Amino acid sequence: MKTLNFGLPKGSLQESTIDMMKKAGYTVRVNSRSYYPTIDDDEITIRLIRPQDMSRFVERGIIDAGLTGADWVKEAGSDVKVVVNLVYAKQQLTKVKWVLAVPEDSEIRSVEDLNNKSIATELVNVTRQYLAEKGIVADIEFSHGATEAKAPDLVDAIVELTETGSSLRANKLRVIDTIMESATQLIANHQSWKDDWKRTKIENLAMLFEGAIIAREKVGLKMNVPGESLENVLKQLPALRKPTVSTLSEGAGYAVETMVDESIARNIIPALIRAGAEGIIEYPLNKVIL
Repeated sequence: MKTLNFGLPKGSLQESTIDMMKKAGYTVRVNSRSYYPTIDDDEITIRLIRPQDMSRFVERGIIDAGLTGADWVKEAGSDVKVVVNLVYAKQQLTKVKWVLAVPEDSEIRSVEDLNNKSIATELVNVTRQYLAEKGIVADIEFSHGATEAKAPDLVDAIVELTETGSSLRANKLRVIDTIMESATQLIANHQSWKDDWKRTKIENLAMLFEGAIIAREKVGLKMNVPGESLENVLKQLPALRKPTVSTLSEGAGYAVETMVDESIARNIIPALIRAGAEGIIEYPLNKVIL
């Protein structure tokens, strides 16, 4: 039987990725002592791999496809097929940023002030390229962790990944520039992509993963509407396209179903009631395939 070797990111993205895959229809189970999770699909084998290493193993064909950040693909300079960008992170549905930061009381105010200064980061190659484009010469050293704690005693500045900025603020650091934005990417080995069976399998994953991510921000709404209230109710409903309207038996009115952003559902439900809707049901969605 053919199988697709798939890389799951180990570390901060691991749990959010497993949750995303669950909504996409795949149940992944991880044993704390093993780097080989199980999945309820006999055509897929999974290995946990650090995001920093993922693109190199995909490029070499050791694994067919995997999930990692665009930042680590760029850092490694890997030649891989980017199948789709998937905007989800550890805490929220958003891109993350690599920022150049200094202590709040630092005299460094701009990138130009970093000439002949020292910078600590995990993203060494990307930072070096960024500074070269600015014409800045600085000492860049690899950071093995706890990067925020290294300025100002050990280095003058840091380049660090941030999702909300809370860690930077807690460590009294001030952002002076953004090096790059990054999102999770589904990447594939070029030879695997040329294999019809593997390509179809990877494309199926991409479609379902995208659907799961879109669904995380939306909910479904069902309601009954008396005939005389239908026009007013429909005016209150945003929809992906148009709401589904079907006739209830014995002339009892209409059943209306639609999908809306979860963030606005709480605002429009009272408006729907006032417009004449009855028996409103809000329900979560697993996947939305556009």
